[in-house]
Amino acid sequence: MRNLRMALLAVVVLVGFILVIQNTDVVDVRFLVWQLSMSRIILLSGAMLVGFVAGFSVAKLTARKL
Repeated sequence: MRNLRMALLAVVVLVGFILVIQNTDVVDVRFLVWQLSMSRIILLSGAMLVGFVAGFSVAKLTARKL
């Protein structure tokens, strides 16, 4: 079971890495009153990091002890 988890994690990381590497264009980002230009690599990496931290936090907060 542990090997399966590690394999799935490796696949997810590899797909995320390929996704980020293929998107190198500069994009305009608008959020409420802010506007800035940044590389899509930074934007996607930041979104993935926020998603990982949110998922990890929810998993830790809702984990049941047996």
